[in-house]
Amino acid sequence: MKNFVFLLVGLWGLVLPALACTSAVVSGRATPDGRPLLWKHRDTDFLKNHVEFVRGEKFDFIAVVNSEDFHRKREAWIGTNSAGFALMNTQSYNLVEVKDGEERGEANGRAIYRALEICATVDDFRHYLDTLAKPSRIEANFGVIDAQGGAMMFEVDYYTYKIYDANDPEVAPAGYVARTNFSVSGQYGPGAGVVRYQEAVRVLDPLAASHSVTPRRIFNDLARSFHNCVLGIDLCRPPFTEAGASGWFVDQDFISRSSTSCSVVVQGVKPDESASLTTMWTVLGYPPTGVAVPLWVDETLPPMVCMDNSLGTSPLSYESLQLKDKVFSLKVGMGSERYMHWALLYNEKGDGYMQRLAPVEEENFRLAESLLEQWRRKNKVEREEMQALYRKLGKSMDLVN
Repeated sequence: MKNFVFLLVGLWGLVLPALACTSAVVSGRATPDGRPLLWKHRDTDFLKNHVEFVRGEKFDFIAVVNSEDFHRKREAWIGTNSAGFALMNTQSYNLVEVKDGEERGEANGRAIYRALEICATVDDFRHYLDTLAKPSRIEANFGVIDAQGGAMMFEVDYYTYKIYDANDPEVAPAGYVARTNFSVSGQYGPGAGVVRYQEAVRVLDPLAASHSVTPRRIFNDLARSFHNCVLGIDLCRPPFTEAGASGWFVDQDFISRSSTSCSVVVQGVKPDESASLTTMWTVLGYPPTGVAVPLWVDETLPPMVCMDNSLGTSPLSYESLQLKDKVFSLKVGMGSERYMHWALLYNEKGDGYMQRLAPVEEENFRLAESLLEQWRRKNKVEREEMQALYRKLGKSMDLVN
C-alpha cells in the first residue's frame, strides 16, 4: 500500500501536455471484415468540438474541428473525405527542439485540413509532405487510411518523416500501429503518453490477434478504459465499484481524461467498395459521458454534431461536457480539479453515466450497422435512408438529454 501511495504522489507531480492524444491505425488484417480503421482520442485545451462539412478544392470532407476558432484558423483534427481518405494526428513531443517563441506543432491542424481537400490516397499524402515548404512547423504522428486499404502512421518533423505501414508484417506484426505523444523515430526519453501507449497496446494486441478490432471495441475497451498499467488497477472492478469505496479517484494516465474533447473511429472500405461507405463513428465530448454516432461525407449532417451558436459548440459536445463537469466537480484548492467523482460514472448499482448511456450507443450501432450492410450490398449510400437514420438517432439523443 505504501508503494502505491508513493507512486500516486509521484504521478500527481507530472506536468501533462496540453495537447495529448491516443491513437491507432489498424489494417484490415486485424479487423473481422478486412476494413481498415483509424482512431483518434483527442485531448486538448479546446474542449468544445463540432463536425464541419467542407467543400474542398478537390474533395469534400467532414472533420472534427474546434468550435471556438474553426472559421478563423481552418484547422481540422480528424476527418475523412469523399475519396475515402482519412487523416488524424497526435502531437509528438520528442521530434523537434522548439525554440523560444515557437508554438509546438503549430501547423498540424492546418496540414490535416489541407490534406483532406487534396489527397485521395496514402501516396498522395506522402507527396503532400514532400512538397511542403521547410521548416514545415509540423511535429506530429499522422495516421492515414484510404479506400485502397492503405493504413500508415507518419512521424513528421520540420524537415523529414518516417513511415510505419500497418499492412507490413515486419513493421506491424499485429496489424496495427498505435501512438500517443511520442514518436519511435524521435529522441529516446522525452515525449509523453507512455502509460497510455502501454494501455492501448495491452488492449489492442489480443484484439488484433483474433481479428476483432472494431469501432465498438475501441470505444468500449479503450476510449472508456479506466485501467492503469503502472498502478495495476481497473476502476471498473472492485474495490473501486463497491458501496464502501469513497467514490472518488485521481484522474491520471487513463485514456479518457478531463482534457478529452472527442473520440473518433473512421471505418474504411474494402478496395472494391465505394468510398462513400466510409463511416466516421464520432463521440463528441468526454467519451464516458457521450455516445457514438455514425457520419458520412455529405453536406447534410445531423444537427446534434453541428455548430449551435447558442451553445458555442455542438449539442452532443455540450451535453457530454455538462455531465463531465459533474464528474470533475471538486473545487477546493489547487490541484483539486484532478479528482473525479468516479461513482457518478460507474458503480455497482449500474446507474453511472457510462452504464446508463451504454444502451443508447448500442442501439445507435444496431441501427447503423443494419443499414450499412444493405448499402454495402448495393455498394452505395442511400441518401434518404441516411437522413432518416440521422432523425432516429436525434430522437434517441433527446432521451439522453
